[in-house]
Amino acid sequence: MAVRSLFRGFGERSPAAEPENVAQFGDVGVILPGDLKRRLEVLEDFEQAGIGWLWASDADGHLIYISENAVQKLEQPLENLLAKSLTALFETDPYNPGERSDRPLAFQLSARNKIIDLTVRFAPGRSKLEERQTWWSISGHPKYDVNGDFIGYRGSAKDITVEYERKLEDSRLAEFDSLTGLANRHRMNRKLETTLAAFKAAKRACSLMMLDLDRFKHVNDTLGHQAGDDLLKQVGERLGRIIGDRGEIGRLGGDEFQIILPDLDDRGKLGELATKLIQIVSLPYALGDERAIIGTSVGIAIAPYDGLEKDDLIRNSDLALYSAKNGGRGQFRFYSADLKDEAEEARLLEDDLRAALLADELELHYQPVVRTKDHMVVGLEALMRWEHTERGFISPGVFIPIAEKSNLINMLGEWALRRACQDAANWPETVRVAVNVSAVQFATPGFPAIVTNALAATGLAPDRLELELTESVFMGDSETIDETFRALKGLGVRLALDDFGTGYSSLSYLRSAPFDKLKVDKSFVDSCTQKDQNSAKIIAAIIGLSDALGMETTVEGVEAFDQFNLVCSKGARFIQGYIYSKPLKLEAALERMSSGEFRIEPEGPDLHRPERRSMFRRIGVIHLDHRYEALLRDLSTTGARIEGLLGVPLGTGLVLDLGGGQLAVCVVTRSTEATIAVEFETPLVSDGAGGLCTRHRVSPYALAAAGMPLTSLPPGKYPTEAMPSAPSSQPQFMQVAV
Repeated sequence: MAVRSLFRGFGERSPAAEPENVAQFGDVGVILPGDLKRRLEVLEDFEQAGIGWLWASDADGHLIYISENAVQKLEQPLENLLAKSLTALFETDPYNPGERSDRPLAFQLSARNKIIDLTVRFAPGRSKLEERQTWWSISGHPKYDVNGDFIGYRGSAKDITVEYERKLEDSRLAEFDSLTGLANRHRMNRKLETTLAAFKAAKRACSLMMLDLDRFKHVNDTLGHQAGDDLLKQVGERLGRIIGDRGEIGRLGGDEFQIILPDLDDRGKLGELATKLIQIVSLPYALGDERAIIGTSVGIAIAPYDGLEKDDLIRNSDLALYSAKNGGRGQFRFYSADLKDEAEEARLLEDDLRAALLADELELHYQPVVRTKDHMVVGLEALMRWEHTERGFISPGVFIPIAEKSNLINMLGEWALRRACQDAANWPETVRVAVNVSAVQFATPGFPAIVTNALAATGLAPDRLELELTESVFMGDSETIDETFRALKGLGVRLALDDFGTGYSSLSYLRSAPFDKLKVDKSFVDSCTQKDQNSAKIIAAIIGLSDALGMETTVEGVEAFDQFNLVCSKGARFIQGYIYSKPLKLEAALERMSSGEFRIEPEGPDLHRPERRSMFRRIGVIHLDHRYEALLRDLSTTGARIEGLLGVPLGTGLVLDLGGGQLAVCVVTRSTEATIAVEFETPLVSDGAGGLCTRHRVSPYALAAAGMPLTSLPPGKYPTEAMPSAPSSQPQFMQVAV
């Protein structure tokens, strides 16, 4: 019936008609003039040859004719196709690299435009085509009757499935990494560029994470490139499971990965996500019959705060990644403006550290480990200290990672080991000495010999030396690690696993490594008295596990009596923390021992409060429509101490401008002369570098609109019409010089 409708008006079938003038279409014979008959025969041959097919629609866009070969190709009954809407049967591939819209067919039909070689896909959910997709190139032109009324489309089509899938594959190879299936550098650059351009106009945020793998080269060198490739695939799969549909992941090459996270600028959530990435990537990998352990570091930059353009954001996330790696690896960092000179700073510090080591300018301080039942000191942990002649005190968290990146760590470690053994040889025999061992130092083939020489040179009994290791020592070759453990235990020294509970695979280490002690990480103690944390239960579990394995447990970082009482109630028998003593210089430790009984009574605050970081920097304090300059002296996650404002009543609401778009809403809880204490409405979060930052930042666009200073913001074209109007009230506080 559909076929007849196409030829209505050309004539009717008649027995009297000459046979050569009858064109046969299935069971329908149509009387045609000779020229038209030949033309239709050519079209019939065209269809039968499979060169292409014909189709037609009515004025409402419903299919009224389609070539029989096309029906067979689609493996559909004709009745399933006729009278169906073209847009219901066919759709444009939204991932088609050559198309700019995901609905061009519907648009063309509604506009009654001429269609030329438009690629469409037979709509999904059609029988066998759910497994195999069919692609057509269709052309068509609108048809009008003698009165100028639109009566539908007439067109042609051809199957281009093979060619189109080849095109898609070529496009995929150009856009995706062939090893991991993740986006490649080209696609990630284009994605980031288009995202930032769109988000800039919409004033939306976008975060960029840069990752590279720690110790990947070691896996490649020891297990081979095939194992390295397998490892990269597994890393890509783990990243995909964590990120899901929140962003796009790319492999830039080698062991470098990048993650684009649209509409995410909460630095609390970003820090949690980065921590999870680090932890999951650091889990062991099965590579054939071998097992490998690597790590990763993460650098984070956020648009528009850390850059408005692609190149700026990539450069700044790279700088943050560099800072994370310099900070000791296995860490994350947010970009900040002061990272720009970090590479040069690290080089200068390395030179100074080398000189300080040769000049014997480093020293060891000792922090007591105390038995809780009688408060007797049973050991001292050696902690390295460096007082720079010009820069003053430099934290081990700064210079140890620099030493690890150079060959200095082995020299530094050997010096510390020998000095600690030498000092401990003069202590009471009941007091041990603990020395931290870097993973780089532990992996050195001659490390057991270095320990042997230190003991022999100082005469210290082996069982009085305790070597503190972290899980990172297991990132090396497993056979070498086992040999080193056997050699050390053969010497009779004690081994302690430091920072226990912060890694994912600690229990697997305990099965094979001969540890004598576990040290509960300070992070659990910091939050053990908070009701919404599970830290107290974790501490109890670690102590119970240690007891079951016949090991000692030392709980680190106890500072207040509420923490002390809690960990003791959970079974803690040894504590190391400020409640007993801060690290002591050797002279102070010897003086305490001189009485013959090295005993320390606990002393500290009743309640633990979040650590406050002392500082000395200018900030803005905003009250109503006035801005004051003040001095920030102390900062914690929950509050701050500020100097420079007189007459601020308790309960006053303020906003602290900490720079770079960081505005912290707070209320005054204490006011004494020119000093006030404030409590934050929303706690600050870790910046990954031992500092604190606000979860959110106010967009540069909003700051510009409010007339705020833009010196700390990234370059860009911001609104200039919004200079602040004159204050509508008188200032209520007096700003004084500090």
